[in-house]
Amino acid sequence: MNDSDRSYWDRHAKNYDRSMSLLGRPIPRMVELACEATRGLDRVLEVAAGTGLVTRALATTAREVVATDYSAVMVAALERRVRDAEVTNVRCEQADLYALRFEDGKFDAIVAANVLHLVPDLPGALAALRRVLKPGGVVVLPTFCHDETALSWVVSRALAVTGFPGHRRFTAKSLRQAVEAAGVRVTRAETLSGLIPVGYLQGTFGPG
Repeated sequence: MNDSDRSYWDRHAKNYDRSMSLLGRPIPRMVELACEATRGLDRVLEVAAGTGLVTRALATTAREVVATDYSAVMVAALERRVRDAEVTNVRCEQADLYALRFEDGKFDAIVAANVLHLVPDLPGALAALRRVLKPGGVVVLPTFCHDETALSWVVSRALAVTGFPGHRRFTAKSLRQAVEAAGVRVTRAETLSGLIPVGYLQGTFGPG
């Protein structure tokens, strides 16, 4: 991930939760589905965890959660949220998803929420996640779909003026096509309405 993108999230970490009050309508259902996907699993990796909007819920369904973000300021906010909630089965780390410091096949599931539109190399990002996921493990990929509706199209272009570091704009259909082209076998898909809708995708990586 490049330094200018990281700098953006460092600067905006303090406002991230506030922005979710505007864009966060899809989040409760997204969290519910992610928790269903990880329920009862031993080790779950969360990448791009941000301030921990999903992390605390994952901690109630999985035995252990490793929550990561590549912004140090985001990780500090994440650590505060975990500490304030007295959650004991979450470990917070700063990590670039392209250079994860975990052995191959370590995790039973990976949750990468609202990050695929931000990565400069989508196939590379999914390949990095695949490496640390157990064969047959679950990958959860809910993603903001900026081009899903006319309103989200307008909102997305307004965000771009502020310097928002998006690298692509999806519809729910194009998101699914992109992750399937990168080797994900989608087993569950749902479009969650909001100012910018979220395309919820869940699946496994195919062979090869």
